[in-house]
Amino acid sequence: MHSNKLMSFATTTSPIHTNFQIRANIFDLQPSLVQWRRDFHRFPELGFQEKRTSTAIAEKLTAWGIPHQTAIAQTGIVATITGKKAGQGQGKHKVLAIRADMDALPIQEENIVSYKSQIENMMHACGHDGHTAIALGTTKYLWEHREDFSGTVKIIFQPAEEGPGGAKPMIEAGVLENPRVDALIGLHLWNNLPLGTVGVRSGALMAATEYFHCKIIGRGGHGALPHQTIDSILVTAQIVNSIHSIVSRNVSPLESAVISIGEFHAGSAVNVIPDSARISGTVRYFNPEVGIKLASRMEEVIAGICAAHGANYDLQYHKLYPAVINDYAIAELVRSVAETVIETPAGIVPECQTMGGEDVSFFLEAVPGCYFFLGSANPDKGLAYPHHHPRFNFDETALATGVEIFVRCVEKFLN
Repeated sequence: MHSNKLMSFATTTSPIHTNFQIRANIFDLQPSLVQWRRDFHRFPELGFQEKRTSTAIAEKLTAWGIPHQTAIAQTGIVATITGKKAGQGQGKHKVLAIRADMDALPIQEENIVSYKSQIENMMHACGHDGHTAIALGTTKYLWEHREDFSGTVKIIFQPAEEGPGGAKPMIEAGVLENPRVDALIGLHLWNNLPLGTVGVRSGALMAATEYFHCKIIGRGGHGALPHQTIDSILVTAQIVNSIHSIVSRNVSPLESAVISIGEFHAGSAVNVIPDSARISGTVRYFNPEVGIKLASRMEEVIAGICAAHGANYDLQYHKLYPAVINDYAIAELVRSVAETVIETPAGIVPECQTMGGEDVSFFLEAVPGCYFFLGSANPDKGLAYPHHHPRFNFDETALATGVEIFVRCVEKFLN
């Protein structure tokens, strides 16, 4: 067994000069972390289809002798590790959960790397392969150093974050019970921040995610005789313009929200006014009261414009994920730990909100917790493409850093 002596290593290829304080036996895990990450990257799997990924995880946990459950919410896994350090006082031992997502995206990879995706039209374009590797490394380290902490750690390997969402069915399957989880932490490798930074804040971090499909039903006819029709394209175009004004004129400037139309489908011939048109889009916000207002106002706008033109509509509105809201105390725990790992004046970034969504929000609704961003971009290495881009990739130096932060959070929370 290696010494727990801290090692300081520096990187000067990142946008900022960074010193990482990584203990020796976590630093020694780095080659394995890279190997695991690249293996997952070569063989990406979509949500609830992560059979190879979950099998690989389970095989490692079995080989290491770590207790775990498989096939939770189809492909999810939970490893449970109980510390051997004597607990403080006579109270209940605490339980901390660590969550990592496993799924990939339906994107054709354009990177030219030895570990390029071997599956057509599928790739890890959001960093979940790295999340899984970090969670595996954390699990292995904690199992081998159970004498360093009291209480219990649950490591949750979750399917289907990209949709339709695996967090909720895992919670419904009881992953937060037996023993009951007191708090939960998770991270997202984040190419919107440079290597050597951690984005952590209390309160709202990521937005609620909702989407809608709307069919506008008019009356079709000849393009030369528009007076005989109810022009579904004209009606829908006015709806699109009006929907985009909802946020600017119905939501306080001190709040954050966005509505975006991503699809507009209508017609099949240049001289025919179609019977119907369809639009689809997404709605994002932090404040639940704002979300209620946006949904109701959208239907009012659509109904009013349709009524003015004699058209009808069919609106399907779906709530996907609530906002990611970090608990103050757990966010402070993560921040204080991150400051000891990343010794850079600008290393902690509190203003790191994004309108992107994440279903870790369901876990944070159930228990106090903190989801944080681990900076992973390195433009000097060409590793700065945004998430969900076909050339997305990240600086793998962040992997051992993620393990170190997780391990220190465990030690500080449970001890």
